[in-house]
Amino acid sequence: MNAAQGTVGSDPVILATAGYDHTVRFWQAHSGICTRTVQHQDSVSFPGRSGGAGSPRPGPRHRLRSDLNAPARSRTAWPASGTSGGHGPLRPPGAAGLGPRPQTRPFLPVCPRSRNLQCQRIFQVNAPINCVCLHPNQAELIVGDQSGAIHIWDLKTDHNEQLIPEPEVSVNSVHIDPDASYMAAVNSSGNCYVWNLTGGIGEEVTQLIPKTKIPAHNRYALQCKFSPDSTLLATCSADQTCKIWRTSNFSLMTELSIKSNNPGETSRGWMWDCAFSGDSQYIVTASSDNLARLWCVETGEIKREYSGHQKAVVCLAFNDSVLG
Repeated sequence: MNAAQGTVGSDPVILATAGYDHTVRFWQAHSGICTRTVQHQDSVSFPGRSGGAGSPRPGPRHRLRSDLNAPARSRTAWPASGTSGGHGPLRPPGAAGLGPRPQTRPFLPVCPRSRNLQCQRIFQVNAPINCVCLHPNQAELIVGDQSGAIHIWDLKTDHNEQLIPEPEVSVNSVHIDPDASYMAAVNSSGNCYVWNLTGGIGEEVTQLIPKTKIPAHNRYALQCKFSPDSTLLATCSADQTCKIWRTSNFSLMTELSIKSNNPGETSRGWMWDCAFSGDSQYIVTASSDNLARLWCVETGEIKREYSGHQKAVVCLAFNDSVLG
């Protein structure tokens, strides 16, 4: 993306934001002008308890109910405490130590090629679902829930496996890079876990190998996103920052902060969401101070602010890639 032009070739840049004010807004990314506002009655926010600074605590995004028994496999997710990595073990669904789960929360995928959006499959888990990510192979879904579990659902076989990096710590976001080399997950402890991915081609099942644990934030981590070129990983948090990490060694490259330098100014709230530009040189963030911002990744400079929401901006979509 060229921050001064806002278009790639003849294709327009698509930037949309949504917030607690029950609106979805579409923007000219290069000018910061809102071109369209869509009102909706259903909240886009996360149901949950108050989390301070006027922002709610991360909560489930899916609260549907159904009945389905899907077979599950277990796999070693991370070295146990005391070994390299120092993270909790993986357990099969329903394993001891996770506590009772009296209610179930299914994820309901639909067929994207159908105009009728009919439910094709039901995947049931034992806790509210916070996030879902589709593997680039289009055959596996990664599902994160509030109990701290990450489910790998094979759409071809209907089997699933479960990772538990931190029991009882809500997984708020999961993402796989476009090259399918890494998977990242962030949780309410502020930690970011990264796995190497192998397999996942043809009939071969995807294998996850623990790579690193990053103590990314000192409050809730809310979102993680890899850049289109797979060289960067961004994490957003309730600590008012979005941090960008190099995937070459997962060192911190840039910290984007909305913290005020004025001692008398109250907190500006949380950094909820982010999305990279197609060339990985820019990133857009959504935050509780009613603004979305366009930043330069390398310098951390704010290039644009998108002002118009009356309440917190909690999610966004950004696409400046040429459509084939």
